[in-house]
Amino acid sequence: MTTERFLTLGDVAEILNISASQTYALVRSGDLQGIQIGGRNQWRVERSKLEEYIERAYRRTASNLSEMPSTMPSDA
Repeated sequence: MTTERFLTLGDVAEILNISASQTYALVRSGDLQGIQIGGRNQWRVERSKLEEYIERAYRRTASNLSEMPSTMPSDA
């Protein structure tokens, strides 16, 4: 894994274990902050922004879990 300041969308996809198109959708939606370099869809995500995104995802997940029932619904 690279220790560079900026990651390509492919790098981010590999780190998050998602597809490149999912990574692109995260950047395009603004959920994951990135910058566009040049005019040919060259996106970069700063490593610190990826870490912030991951922390927000953990907080969002914890919040969602606290709202879920503690037991599985029955299939009755």
